[in-house]
Order: sequence, then C-alpha cells, then structure tokens
Amino acid sequence: MTRNKLLIIALLALQMTSFSQEKKETQELDTILIKSTRIDLPFKENSRSINVITSTVIKNSAATNVADLLQQVAGVDIRRRGTGGSQADLYIRGGGFDQTLLLIDGIKMDDAQTGHHTLNAALPIEVIERIEIIKGPAARVFGQNAFTGAINIVTKKKLSNTVSANVEAGSFGQKNGSVTVGKEFENSSFMAHVGTLTSDGYRENSDYNNYNYFLKGVFNKKKQPIEVIATFFDKKFGAQNFYTPTSWGFNEYEETQNSLFGIQTTFKSEKFKITPRVYWKRGQDIFLLKRDDPSFYRNLHITNKVGIETNASYTSEIGITGFGVDISRVFISSNNLGNRNRTMANLFLEHRFKLADDKLDITPGIAVTYFSDFKFHAFPGMDIGYQLSDNLKAYGNLGVTYRIPTYTDLYYNDSSTSGNPDLKPEEAFAQEIGLKYNSEKFTTSVAVFNRNATNLIDFVKPDVSATKFVATNFAEVNTKGFEFNADYRFKINEFNQILSFGYNFLDDDILDQNKDLSRYSLNTLKHQFITRFTSKLFKNVRQNIIYKHAERTVGTSYNVWDASVIVDFNKFNFTVTANNIFDAEYVESGFLPMPSRNVLFGLRYNF
Repeated sequence: MTRNKLLIIALLALQMTSFSQEKKETQELDTILIKSTRIDLPFKENSRSINVITSTVIKNSAATNVADLLQQVAGVDIRRRGTGGSQADLYIRGGGFDQTLLLIDGIKMDDAQTGHHTLNAALPIEVIERIEIIKGPAARVFGQNAFTGAINIVTKKKLSNTVSANVEAGSFGQKNGSVTVGKEFENSSFMAHVGTLTSDGYRENSDYNNYNYFLKGVFNKKKQPIEVIATFFDKKFGAQNFYTPTSWGFNEYEETQNSLFGIQTTFKSEKFKITPRVYWKRGQDIFLLKRDDPSFYRNLHITNKVGIETNASYTSEIGITGFGVDISRVFISSNNLGNRNRTMANLFLEHRFKLADDKLDITPGIAVTYFSDFKFHAFPGMDIGYQLSDNLKAYGNLGVTYRIPTYTDLYYNDSSTSGNPDLKPEEAFAQEIGLKYNSEKFTTSVAVFNRNATNLIDFVKPDVSATKFVATNFAEVNTKGFEFNADYRFKINEFNQILSFGYNFLDDDILDQNKDLSRYSLNTLKHQFITRFTSKLFKNVRQNIIYKHAERTVGTSYNVWDASVIVDFNKFNFTVTANNIFDAEYVESGFLPMPSRNVLFGLRYNF
C-alpha cells in the first residue's frame, strides 16, 4: 500500500470517529517547563520547534530504548547499526551525527572523539520523565554541537518507595533484565536502576552484551536540595560491517563505556534563580578490526571531560534575562588520535520581552565561545512569537550556529581514512517560521525551515582514483524543509485513544557537490512519514501500532510496521513487542541490513 493511500485512509477514519474530550495528555504538556538551561518556559509559550516525549507516551510506546523511541519523531533520523541500542547515530533535519547535542538533565554530553558515541550516553527508559527535542539552531542556547538541534533527557524526580523488576526474552536470543528502586526518606531520596541486555545477534557477528547502571539522589531536601546523578554504561558488541563493506572480510568488534557524575543545586528567590553544577564525563572506545586477532588492528580511545557551569535568570518589569557561563576541559588519550586536550569557555546572554498585551514575545540572545585550539566565536540568534488566540501561536526564529571538528575529523588515520588538522569549524545561518495549535482534542504544528551552511566537514576522496577518504571542508550547502505534526485525542467506549501523525520533507544540494566521492553525507531522509495509534479497547489492555515510511535522497525507500500490546494484571505488567512485522528489507546506515521480523516478550512486577 502506498504512503498516500495510507494517509487518506487514516484521515477518513478520523473524520468518521466521534470525538470526546481527553485532557490528560494536554494537561501534562501544559504543565511542562521546557528547560533551556536559563529561561524556563511552559511548552505552550515557547517560540521554537519543540517536541516532547512525555512519560505517558514513553509508558505506552512500543520502544524498549531511547534510540527506538526517537525513531517515532518526525525530523529525527536514527540510523541504527543493530538492535538493543548497541550503536545508533542521531541526526536532526538532515544534519550529521556530530551536529546534534545530547543533554542529561541539562548536562552537555558532547563527545570530543566522535558523534558516533552520542547515544551511548542515553538513559534506560525506566528512569526517564520526558525527552525534549529542540529542532533548529541552538548554539546560542546550548553552545557548540547544537548545530541542527539538541535533545535533553529529563530524569524522573522520584520513585516513591517503589521496587520494580523487568525481564524480557525474544527473537535473536534477546534476554533483558532490570531492577529499578525508588526510596523516599525524611530529608533525602534516591532512585537506582541496574539492567542488562544480551543477544546472540540477528546476523553474523552482531551479538551484544550491554550493562546499564544509574543512580540519582536528592539530599538536604528541607533546606537546600542537592541533586547527584551518576551513570555507567558498558557495551560489548560484534560490529560486522559497521565501518567496512562485506567484501573486505573483516570480523569487527567494539567495546564502549560511557559514564557521568554530576552535582547541582538551585537557589531561588521571587525574581532570581541560579543553578550551579559540576560534572565529569568519561568515554572509552575499543575497536578491533579482527575480533579474534586484537594485534592485527586495535584502536583505544579514552576521553574525559570535566566542567563547571552556572545558569541564572532574573525577572524584572521588562521581562526575563537569562545568562550563564560554562567552562570545561577535555582530555583524550588514543593510540590513533594522540594525547590531546582542549579548554572551552562559553558565555550566554538572552532576554525575553513581552509586548502588545503579552501577545508578542521577542527573545534575542548571543553565545560567545572560546576554544584553546579554535579561538573566539560569537553566535547570535532570536526567537519571536505571537499569540493569535488562546490555542494558536505563530513563531519564527533565526540564528547562527556552529560545530568545531572532533578529534576523529582532525587526526584519525588508517589505510582508507585520513583526518585533517587544518579543518575549520562548520558554521550555518538558519531560519524557521511556523504555527502551533493546542487544544484538548487536537494538537498540531507546521514549520518551514532553511539552513545555509558553510565549511561542512565530510570524509571525501579528492578524485575517483584516490584510495583514501580525507576530512575536508567543502562548499556551501543549502538545506530547506517542511515539517508537520498532529495529535488527535478521542474516546472509544470511554477509553482514551491517541492518533499521531508526523511528516518531514528535506531538500539539500549535497548530492550535486560530492555524490561519488563522499563517505557520510549521502543518506539524508528526503521524505519521512510516521504515524502512531495508541489505543485502549479494554480496561487492562493497551496497544500501539507504529508505521514508518522513509525515502532517502539516494532513492531508496522502505516501510516498517511495529506494534506492542500491554496487559496489566494488578501488580504485573505483560508486554509483547513486534518489530518489522511485514519483514521489510532495508538499510539505515552504511552496509548494514536491519533485522527481519522479530518479537520480544516482557514481564514487569511492581513490589
């Protein structure tokens, strides 16, 4: 069935359905404060393109990890290299995997080695309260790496005196288990999660053993609450054809570790709020070209980042002023990239004005950055919004954004790849206009955006006869697009139902410049259509159906259907998740065919 036919059928079904009010999801969105690290705004008042995956959506989704969850958002392109979140690259609106910033409770998780490790820091979904997806240029808000957008994972505040255990088993020898504990004391609380995910693999050398550890504590709650977060993720997986074609005959293998330790607190008065934090992030990556012969080719990279950050806001008669400073130091020790370090400093300033009886909001801002190896840069931007009615808002934003090269871009070297220490930072000027509508029954947004980028970095062959891909700043690239999202909320037999649509169109001229010579820039999603039906027809049974259509710039396209059923029995929760139901053959990244039809059974018990 074609994409157009599916869309028509779904729309006709909506017209024939008798709607009644379903308030829970709308109320949940209305009370959410979007954390831009300085000026906190309710979801409805924000003048940017933002998607929020709420706790309700997470609970009802067919996803078992963050990578699979983000695949259900239009404008986000997750290119997986396997199952269980072993490794996946994150793209927003046609950008590269190095151009999206991931944050955990506002802590920047950028990786100086390579953006391939971005989602290695993603948390288990059991401890996530919501995920905020900010699309478009975000450098003036978050700093470098937020070139095409940023994703902030917000952890749960507490799990009051709760213990839950989860076991799962399914296709490809998948065996998952986890325990999540929450405990409230008089002046403190804590939440802990331990999980393991294993699989024999869905193809040769695609097995994995992943371990997740998470701890969050709040101390001194009665006077000055102090939050502490600690994570450790250890992944070991077969990496067959992750970076080389099948014809080369290698048996690749990789091990990654990612850990975070952060402490923060917030001081508040009637008009002033300040949030200082300190953090330490560590990453480790071991790669073997021949799994059974480590001496043949082995890369070992260890990266540490230590930072101190303070963000503040002040409310006055003329609006809200947000300001902050972020200073960090990065160290990398690598047998391929060398021993290197970098000092980074960011200053942020923005102010939100409200005019025309508070219907018009204008937020200009600027980020000034310093890098010990790339010197000073300034990146201004502005958000504008106008409240046309209680439910309808028009908005626009523009800004300059940037990304400095990773150490892989600068220094990586092997028989087929060469870094370039003379690379310049990527820069872009981006613009967007859109409309948002939000009511009890219906939520929708539409946006048109444009990005003019210069000095984009890709690994490119100088000519057809060359044997090596060389990191290169190539010519200007223009990317323009259109995005549409809609949620319909209704009832059947007094049970709440949600039908969601998302469509994203991208057009760029990368193919015109380096079609035959580029390694990474050829796989943009030109058309992306996602629909999700979350339904409940019986008291204790919920079900989800997710349809994803993707058409890439090179002409390949595919259609994937996923589904899940969740059955509640008092303290028990039984799930069945089916992925790629109709056995589509498709590739998301490089040379890797994605898994065939598969199923996962789960059982959760709440003590």
